[in-house]
Amino acid sequence: MSPFAALLRRDLAAMFGSGARGGAALPVLFFLAVATLYPFAVGSDARLLADTGGGVLWIAALLAALLPIERLVRPDLELGLFDQLALRGVAEEASLAARILAHWLSFGPPLMVAALPGAALMGIEAQTLLNLELGLLVGTPGLAALGVMVAGLTAALRSGAALGGLLAIPLAVPPLIFGAGSLDGNGDGALALTGAASLVLLALAPFAAGAAIRAARE
Repeated sequence: MSPFAALLRRDLAAMFGSGARGGAALPVLFFLAVATLYPFAVGSDARLLADTGGGVLWIAALLAALLPIERLVRPDLELGLFDQLALRGVAEEASLAARILAHWLSFGPPLMVAALPGAALMGIEAQTLLNLELGLLVGTPGLAALGVMVAGLTAALRSGAALGGLLAIPLAVPPLIFGAGSLDGNGDGALALTGAASLVLLALAPFAAGAAIRAARE
C-alpha cells in the first residue's frame, strides 16, 4: 500500500470513528437542520422559499465543510504526527492532500444525498435540484480543500477556529457565488466557474497548509 493510500485510510477511519476527529455525521445533521428550520423562518410563501432555498443550502454546505475545522489538523500537529511523517520522507503536502480527500469523502457525498430531502422541504423544482447536485459535486471538493487549508494555517494558533472562520469567509465567496449562480436554468457558465474555483482551492490548499505546518514544527 502506498503512503498516500495508507494516510487516506487512516484519515477516513479517524473521521468516521469516535476519536478526536470523529463525528462525520455532524456536518450532514447541521445541513439537514438548516434545511428543516429555514422554511419556518420564511413562512408560507412557497415561491420565495423555492427561489431562495438553493442559495441557503449552498451556505449550509459551506458551514458544514468548516464545522470540523478545529479537528482537521490541530490534533495531529499536537501529537507530532507530521514530525513522524517527515522523518519517513512523507511531505506535509502529500499528507494534507490525503486529508482533503478524506474530508471531502466524509461530508461531500453525504451532503449530496441530504440535499434531496432538503430540496423537498423547500419545494425546490427538479431542474434546480439537478443544478444544485451538480454544483455540489464540483464545488464541495474546493470547500473541503478550503477547510483543510484554513485548519493548517491556524493549527498552531490559539483561538484558531475563530480566526479560521474569518479567513475562510473571503476565500469561500467565489465558489459560493458561482455555486448559487449555477442554480439558474442557464447556469452552465456559473457551474464551470464553480469547478474552476474549486480546482484553484484544491491546487493551493496542500502547499499553503503544508508551509504553515512546517513553520509551526520549526
